[in-house]
Amino acid sequence: MSDDKPTPNIDDLVIDVEAEKAAKIAAAKAAAAKKAAEEASPKDPWEEKPVPPVHSDAADDDDVTALNGALEGSVVGADHFAGAVTVTVRAEKILDVCRFLKEERDYDFLVDQTAVDWPEREEGRFDLIYWLHRYSDSKRLRLRAIVGEDQTLESVAPVWGAANWMEREVYDLFGVVFENHPGLERILTWEGFNGHPLRKDFPVEGIDTGAAIYPDVYPSGGGPIQPDEGEGA
Repeated sequence: MSDDKPTPNIDDLVIDVEAEKAAKIAAAKAAAAKKAAEEASPKDPWEEKPVPPVHSDAADDDDVTALNGALEGSVVGADHFAGAVTVTVRAEKILDVCRFLKEERDYDFLVDQTAVDWPEREEGRFDLIYWLHRYSDSKRLRLRAIVGEDQTLESVAPVWGAANWMEREVYDLFGVVFENHPGLERILTWEGFNGHPLRKDFPVEGIDTGAAIYPDVYPSGGGPIQPDEGEGA
């Protein structure tokens, strides 16, 4: 049997290789020229000479002055940074502050509520943070209340219903207790879970979780997966 396939011409192969090489060189040059043109184009002022944000006193903010006038002594301090105002308020006044800001200052939307753990801080271990939004001018206001490890805080669920789930999350992950909450239970871990995972002293390697959700299968303080069961799985 004879092979009918034509024998490749060595000259054609050389031409193909050279053409491919030339195409890659041309593409690289075009990319380099485009990059050089972009770098040569004038930058916006904030890119040419970037100015980092700085903290400034926000005592003259309209919402802060209104809050001071209505609830004397409720404001501890106010700070303006990166376009946002943070108002530190007394923890024991948090419900009154939130109710005033919603009813009198039109902050109808509680965007988020969370906590920050400062275990070594003497004046109080936790910052409780509330993000408020006003639809009329799209302004956002951040509230901050400092609470101690064993200090309770009034629930703001009567002001914004969404606080119900947010406060359950803070309670679950940080251990902060909210008074007069409609149903303060864990929301991400189970009842009987040992500890609060977002506290900074919660060990990274984990602890005995206290899986009370399986009392008929696992011993008290046990969990679905024992340390030696994970080997070779």
